[in-house]
Amino acid sequence: MSPSNFLEKTLRFIQKLLPKKLYSFGQPIYHYLLAVTGTLIYRNPSRKLVVIAVTGTKGKSSVVELVAEILRASGKKVASASTIRFSITDKSERNLYKMTVPGRFFLQKFLHRAVAAGCTHAVIELTSEAALQYRHKGVDLDALIFTNLQPEHLERHGGFEAYAAAKLSLAKHLEGSPKRPRIIVANTDDAYGQKFLDFPVEIKAAYSLRDAEPYTADDKSIRFTWHGELFGVPLPGVFNLYNCLAALALGECLGLQRSAMKRALEHVPPIAGRAERIVAGQPFDVVVDYAHTPDSLKALYETFKNRRIIGVLGSMGGGRDMWKHPEMGRLADEYCDIAVLTEEDPYDDDPEKLIANTARGFIKHTPVVVPQRRDAIHKALTMAREGDAVLITGKGTDPYIMGPRGTKQVWSDASVAREELAKLGYNK
Repeated sequence: MSPSNFLEKTLRFIQKLLPKKLYSFGQPIYHYLLAVTGTLIYRNPSRKLVVIAVTGTKGKSSVVELVAEILRASGKKVASASTIRFSITDKSERNLYKMTVPGRFFLQKFLHRAVAAGCTHAVIELTSEAALQYRHKGVDLDALIFTNLQPEHLERHGGFEAYAAAKLSLAKHLEGSPKRPRIIVANTDDAYGQKFLDFPVEIKAAYSLRDAEPYTADDKSIRFTWHGELFGVPLPGVFNLYNCLAALALGECLGLQRSAMKRALEHVPPIAGRAERIVAGQPFDVVVDYAHTPDSLKALYETFKNRRIIGVLGSMGGGRDMWKHPEMGRLADEYCDIAVLTEEDPYDDDPEKLIANTARGFIKHTPVVVPQRRDAIHKALTMAREGDAVLITGKGTDPYIMGPRGTKQVWSDASVAREELAKLGYNK
């Protein structure tokens, strides 16, 4: 039996013996010991790599992808780990764990594999949940990028300030890294950006939309000026402009050549599940996006605001951020010409009640309710006309729809959209 399996079985055994409150109290100790053990087993692979972490509420996965692209264009051998995928040099696999940073030594094992493959750099997405469970412990960071902070996971953390503190603990972790120089890159258009820059590290870099002026952004691309040079990037929306600026600021701190970074960004491939266009020869746009917070949903809708929008959205169950459901409905009511409400990840909650909670946000329009997600996507596609934008949000690259009693249905919004387009006679 592997060490991780042994510890997992031990935890489950202890869980059965202890009262729930006592078990919950001891969980952080278990997670901490697990992280330390993983570091020892895999012989601290982070010390043999330049490790760049990305944290924040929105844009983390996209920034991981963009940073990895500019590093590759600069001749580095790169590994990356995010909600979207795990990549080591030219080998990539989908993240099927339904979590950004899996437990049970996963990150240490991943970095160990990266070292064995000859990688020089690793770019990893770190979440507040990973911080709570010490999954970053034993990973010596060289750099941390902070994207932004918006309300999310409030029930899990016990409020916004506790959520912010979990994010800031990652900057504290960088502060304790033995590596030099340590780098913090932070979005100073965000109220918490300066708090990250206040940590005592050797190199600090702020980025802001002011750095990109003059700029334009639409639903297909962004064009901006950075250090006097014009960039044209085939990614939509101001939110992707922020992501590009984060990657460029980090690259500048690492001493990467601007020409290589420009080449990488101007030829960047679409990012899976992040404003990802599904093309099958249809006369309207179909876009799959992870937007699952009010702020990210608004940013996506704003990007397509000059189009007739048909939105497909749901609400997550399991007691996760129930406060945001009516707000998501309010945004759909404001921006969508037609809104189709459906399931997302109901867990043990009644899907109809979750949908009704989102519907509370509607005042101007009456949403179309289609409980089954595949049927909802099909319905939206049948209502689309030439020039419309069908925006399918909430899941992005999520590999499952989570149901009651731990059940899960294999899922891909992008694949389902392609299949339903094919049924309607569209073939690329």
